[in-house]
Amino acid sequence: MQLIGMLDSPYVRRVAISLKRLDLPFEHRSVSVFRQMPTFSQINPLLRAPSLVCDDGTVLADSTLILEYAEHLAGPERSLMPSNAEDYRRALRLIGLALNACDKTVHAYYERTQRPPEKFHQPWFDRVQGQLNTAYQLLESAMSSRSPWLVTDQMIQPDITVAVAWRFTQLYVSDVVLAEDYPQLAAFSDEVEQTPEFVSTPLP
Repeated sequence: MQLIGMLDSPYVRRVAISLKRLDLPFEHRSVSVFRQMPTFSQINPLLRAPSLVCDDGTVLADSTLILEYAEHLAGPERSLMPSNAEDYRRALRLIGLALNACDKTVHAYYERTQRPPEKFHQPWFDRVQGQLNTAYQLLESAMSSRSPWLVTDQMIQPDITVAVAWRFTQLYVSDVVLAEDYPQLAAFSDEVEQTPEFVSTPLP
């Protein structure tokens, strides 16, 4: 399999780390949807990162769908999702909050860097900033019950996605989400970033 996309995307990075955690062999190709658009469009004309080129040539897009396929390949014994309903529900909630934080980080960053200054819309930015901080407030509250992982006794998908989201936000909009306001999240991120799967998949 080939994973296409840059690791500065949290969606690409969460897939890469998860594939390593699932012990699924793959090749990572750092192709940018912006700087290398012609090359990327030959792989996936939708220009979606991440894109996964399967062994038979099928191209999958969207990190959540790619990870569903990866879970199917790995089988239930290596799953990164809990087996019982209560823990599964908790995992989905945390993943949803973290993905929301990723989305709002992208919105905030693009509003500042891609929109012409004269068209910057402060009410929209304020709304995004509020949504982003609300997601992290809820995730910070969830940190109080970790031991040391968020749902089970090992690093699984919610741990990966939350840590990836936090580091992504701090890279691009650290003045919008202040690390000192979320000390438990910051400490959790520092710990997770030291695991082999994260160390070998660094954020550029």
